[in-house]
Amino acid sequence: MPRKLKRGERGAKRRDCGDGVSGTGVPPATPAVITRAIIGWFRASARDLPWRRRRSGYAALVSEAMLQQTQVSRVVESFERFMRAFPTVERLADADEQQVLSLWQGLGYYRRAKNLHAAARMIRDEFGGVVPHEVAELRRLPGVGRYTAGAIASIVHGRAEPIVDGNVSRVLARLHGWRDESTSKEAVRRTWDAAAALVREADDPGAFNEGMMELGATVCTPAAPACGSCPAATWCEARRLGIQREIPPAKAPARQRPWHHHVVVVKRGDMILLEQRPDHGMWAGMWQAPTVEAARLLHATEIVKSLRPRVSRISWLASFPHQTTHRRITFHVFAATTRVRAGQWREANNLADLPMSNPQRLILSQWGNAGV
Repeated sequence: MPRKLKRGERGAKRRDCGDGVSGTGVPPATPAVITRAIIGWFRASARDLPWRRRRSGYAALVSEAMLQQTQVSRVVESFERFMRAFPTVERLADADEQQVLSLWQGLGYYRRAKNLHAAARMIRDEFGGVVPHEVAELRRLPGVGRYTAGAIASIVHGRAEPIVDGNVSRVLARLHGWRDESTSKEAVRRTWDAAAALVREADDPGAFNEGMMELGATVCTPAAPACGSCPAATWCEARRLGIQREIPPAKAPARQRPWHHHVVVVKRGDMILLEQRPDHGMWAGMWQAPTVEAARLLHATEIVKSLRPRVSRISWLASFPHQTTHRRITFHVFAATTRVRAGQWREANNLADLPMSNPQRLILSQWGNAGV
């Protein structure tokens, strides 16, 4: 009676088969076989997303900019609103930056909106209003890196260009059984090489790339991979070894610095005092109530001295926390009055079109009685 093979030995036996078939009718794990499986799964299971209904370079450019570091559920409504306002790259290029930032509200990372606006202007001025097809030209656009260029070139134009984002990286790491840290230079190069080797064999490079992203987002998820629903499970090394949840290795939580925003709501009749943030850094170019930032909680006299124009005594109204990727911010809200007419005064009930961060909009709505 033949000896019963242990788990690791069974995997070794399968790999040793000359034709790559284990006797169960499973095809060998060639790039062509894997890409066909993922493309077939994607075509049958793809979510209905608005940018998938508009196969154009411009729609892809907008959606990819929005999807960077932002959940799909938050992007759907913003994408449709943005495309209604700017249905063509020329309309976006001709728009005022404040209008662009206003329509970007809720997505965060406003540098992406500025880069997208600059890219639209470059497309208008240098490419005749047509989003480039080739990766080299796409990468000349502000805010467009290797991933975004590959996504547009493959999904819209069928080019066999690889893409790697967090979802794709995780799928590839599990498929190959890579246990090491995925962000090292060597690991990044290896991941891009693996993605390129697969997409070169795909009958439909765009569908394959979208399928890899979809697989990582909906099936091969970080904490609870649904291996039973995965089209590549047959060839997955991590699944064979039972280490899916160990790949990629857990990262140490990012260290978040405490920060304090002292926000002073100043009203004069129906008018409210605002200021615009600098054109760089966090919430660049956004509007807000006069705000003093510091690494510690400031005394009222320190806040008053830092404000322009000068205000009278301030009184505390409320404090609340706000979390960002790198900072743990506490907003402290104060009320104040002033007799000075200098500064940016706006009608309190006519602020909806001004681009503002979500915390500032909340403050002006709740404690400034503003129509925001």
